[in-house]
Amino acid sequence: MRTTLDLDEKLIEELLKATEAKTKTEAIHQAIAEMIRKKKIEKLKSLSGKIRFDLGWKEMKKIELREQKKRLRRIRGHR
Repeated sequence: MRTTLDLDEKLIEELLKATEAKTKTEAIHQAIAEMIRKKKIEKLKSLSGKIRFDLGWKEMKKIELREQKKRLRRIRGHR
């Protein structure tokens, strides 16, 4: 997608050095991806202590595998 932006040239130069990207586009893509990743991590961290699991990981794995099998059967037309 083409977009016209008015960006600070010093910031772009610093971004190119920091990312070691070969092009401005590549550097900006890396910066955007990193910002999104950081925001997702912040959201996960904010949930710390707010989610409680009553089951152990082994039991949760069994349940997840059972649910995956059900979804696959539905997708393939089996019930």
